[in-house]
Amino acid sequence: MAMAKATFVSPKQGNLRAALRLPARRAAVSRAAPVKAEQSASDENLGFKTMRAGIKEAAPDTILTPRFYTTDFDEMEQLFSEKVNPNLKLDELEACLNEFRNDYNQRHFVRNETFKAAAEKITGPTRKIFVEFLERSCTAEFSGFLLYKELGRRLKDTAPTVAEIFTLMSRDEARHAGFINKAMSDFNLALDLGFLTKNRTYTFFKPKFILYATYLSEKIGYWRYISIYRHLQRNPDCQLYPLFEYFENWCQDESRHGDFLAACLKAQPELVNTFEAKLWSRFFCLSVYVTMYLNDHQRSSFYESLGMNTTEFNQHVIIETNKTTARIFPEVIDCENPEFFRRMDKMVEANTALNNLSSDASFFQKAPHIFAIGSQLLAIALMPPVRSGSWDVEGDFQGAY
Repeated sequence: MAMAKATFVSPKQGNLRAALRLPARRAAVSRAAPVKAEQSASDENLGFKTMRAGIKEAAPDTILTPRFYTTDFDEMEQLFSEKVNPNLKLDELEACLNEFRNDYNQRHFVRNETFKAAAEKITGPTRKIFVEFLERSCTAEFSGFLLYKELGRRLKDTAPTVAEIFTLMSRDEARHAGFINKAMSDFNLALDLGFLTKNRTYTFFKPKFILYATYLSEKIGYWRYISIYRHLQRNPDCQLYPLFEYFENWCQDESRHGDFLAACLKAQPELVNTFEAKLWSRFFCLSVYVTMYLNDHQRSSFYESLGMNTTEFNQHVIIETNKTTARIFPEVIDCENPEFFRRMDKMVEANTALNNLSSDASFFQKAPHIFAIGSQLLAIALMPPVRSGSWDVEGDFQGAY
């Protein structure tokens, strides 16, 4: 299939102020200076490779690492062009825009003196898994920033309402990424985001796939953040680091992003009411849920350090995300069928066995575990789905917060 050339933003500096060129009236947006980690004499790099003092090498790309996405921006312009689609319903999109302009979290991401002191108390293996968590979170937020910023730039002439929302979403993602990267510096490491921009592998998705994938990413992010926040509010003795205290307001950004992407899907009926849409909806649900489940079970010690059960946390997040997604996707995976999580757990077992093999293991040693994961994926894909998509096109915009 021929693909139009895709472009993306390449900031020349490793700071978000240089990358995020918003209008002057948005001067209150996070303007983070380049993050520099101060390295104490007693600090080690926790086994991580560094590019230079205090700057961590990015984790290598794998099938489970956070991805950087790009798309056919010309095709995306056609989807939302008000000239090409004169009957495009804008009411809900304009309501979304008003929500984003309010910038509810404009003054939320302000650090205090407790961050560095709390980080110093986290030692040993727990310190290393905290850095890994922060790196993955920062990378995911920053990849969203790059994609949304370029969408805002490319759509501003043909679809100004949609373009402005994408630009404001990039504002949120930049703010999140900068805040997390500053948190990494509490652990005497940080990421060079400018280097990451230019050297990360970009995955091409067609526009409709971008909408499915980013909708799920934002909504599952909401349920992850709010679930961690609520757990730590119930168990304050597990609150090891103050970053998590920001998650209640933070997750509202994720939910607003998801609500806008749902409105984009509604504006394109062929993305939610055709047989093909049903297949893609189930595919992306399965892809996102499996990726999270395997990733988190590889890092159970992080959730255990917060007093959480990794399996229970993941199952709760997936079930709640699936319920939310069922409001817009025409079909979703039947996550409440006991067979679903039984097969997910079998994938965890196979993935654990695969990761336990030595680095020089042959393909024939890996093949049984890869086949086991693939067979469980296929079995879940063939399970009877849940028919859903009970949204009301004419309904007023409401954020489900």
